Amino acid sequence: MGDHAITLLKEPGPGADGMTATFDELFSEHHEKVLLAAYRVTGNMQDAEDVLQSVFLRLLKRRDPQSYGVNAAAYLRRAATNAGIDLLRSKYHSKTDSLIEEIHPSTRGAADSEVRQIELRSHLRQALLSLEQHAAEVFALRFFEDFSNAEIAELLDTSPNTIAVTL
Repeated sequence: MGDHAITLLKEPGPGADGMTATFDELFSEHHEKVLLAAYRVTGNMQDAEDVLQSVFLRLLKRRDPQSYGVNAAAYLRRAATNAGIDLLRSKYHSKTDSLIEEIHPSTRGAADSEVRQIELRSHLRQALLSLEQHAAEVFALRFFEDFSNAEIAELLDTSPNTIAVTL
């Protein structure tokens, strides 16, 4: 991606000591996590790649360095989760045929256990679309990204009890 003038505050860690990370370093370190988070929400690799691009393009367009608090990976996974939810909502509201296939994928040739898993993921994505944005975000972070209630609370600047009630 070349050298970029944009720098971003790096999460504290061994040897980080408040140093800044370039966009390229941030992308290299976290793009796989962002892609997987987007895939878990969308269930489609092409959509996940679109979300990945969207998340990092937004980051690149920022003029000011951004602090991600304690954990850049968690911040970026949250951004991917939200962008994935937004993409699913957008497809649902435009009622594209591809969304119906993505939510109800073909199960030809799959074993019974695989069919159940595919159907479960499909039902979870449909349920996700029926939730308001905050609840959908909390749900996806908890059950798709496996964040604890305390981690979600820290990320969303609220209490673990509020997260538990939302769930």
